Amino acid sequence: MKRILDLLGALFILFIFSPIIIALSIIIKIKMGSPIIFKQTRPGLHGKPFNIYKFRTMIDKRDEYGKMLPGKYRLTKIGVVIRKYSLDELPQLFNVIKGDLSLVGPRPLLPEYLSLYTKEQARRHEVKPGITGWAQINGRNAIDWDKKFELDLWYVNNQSIWLDLKILLLTIKKVIKKDGVSAKEHYSMERYKGVSKNM
Repeated sequence: MKRILDLLGALFILFIFSPIIIALSIIIKIKMGSPIIFKQTRPGLHGKPFNIYKFRTMIDKRDEYGKMLPGKYRLTKIGVVIRKYSLDELPQLFNVIKGDLSLVGPRPLLPEYLSLYTKEQARRHEVKPGITGWAQINGRNAIDWDKKFELDLWYVNNQSIWLDLKILLLTIKKVIKKDGVSAKEHYSMERYKGVSKNM
């Protein structure tokens, strides 16, 4: 049932948002050039790697030594708007159709975090990662890593079709209100550095 919900939901959202996807592709091409789609390797179900798709929001701006500048210096004005309304996530619908992602599940994080997880935290990979999830509707980037993992594991232990539908509806509300788009003093969630001292 979950796979059927994913496929039907992804195709429906793609149909509804196709004019926006086309318009954003043109704007990004004009304002930032190629590539339009940003691809990055992320661990999926059972840690299996896949390429996640997002609309590009940053430019490749480097310092005088050729080192890539921090994200806050590379994020463009159009990129801020795209992230504000979570439009950068739209290409991930193709990940859902391919079977890499679910509409709902723990967000796929960076591969280098895999070796930093505790045994319990690693259980987030027992389910397919999602475009949105329980952590996203309960704070998103505004909560710390400990809370994020706690919420992810709660979803793993309590997942159901009805819970997925609830999360999808609450996600729409969150996006409209623009809740928790950026962590405090960061343009995105700060990097995970391992188990904190209070765990």
